[in-house]
Amino acid sequence: MSNRVIFTGGPGSGKTSVIDLLCQMGYQSAPEVGRKVIQAQVKSQGSALPWLDKVAFRDEMVLEEINNYENFGGTEIKFYDRSIIDSYGYSKLECIPISELLLAKCRELDYYRKVFIFPPWEEIYENDAERKQDFNEAVATYHKMVNAYKKFSYDLIEIPKVSVKERAQFIISKLSDG
Repeated sequence: MSNRVIFTGGPGSGKTSVIDLLCQMGYQSAPEVGRKVIQAQVKSQGSALPWLDKVAFRDEMVLEEINNYENFGGTEIKFYDRSIIDSYGYSKLECIPISELLLAKCRELDYYRKVFIFPPWEEIYENDAERKQDFNEAVATYHKMVNAYKKFSYDLIEIPKVSVKERAQFIISKLSDG
């Protein structure tokens, strides 16, 4: 069993807040690559941004996801704010052709088979410097992620719309169940 535990869903559904709390509780996490790519591209005045070049943005995310996988392993549980499968889902969302590298890595990289999916939650959804999608796009992203993870035979566990602390406790209890 892999110890790489994925959080997925649409943007603005509370994934990062739960990961932050889990890290405060002593767990480890890999960085969320979408924000990392956007911040690096803005800083370097690059064009691999979702609002400028979706293919280049996706390709940068794929490379970062591979990097995360290679650098954030070990024997302890690691929480991943998205995974390589999300890059596949993003490609489907944006109607971008799937690269052979992406498809191969979706099949090759081994994560914990139970994936925690955060449903769209309009009451907590907010835009910021890196998140420019509207709520309808967040909902569409959620549905593409459901389809992507099912395609690669992951079991989805939907996170309830409760407090951050209750969400973290829910996740820990599900991991304890095996």
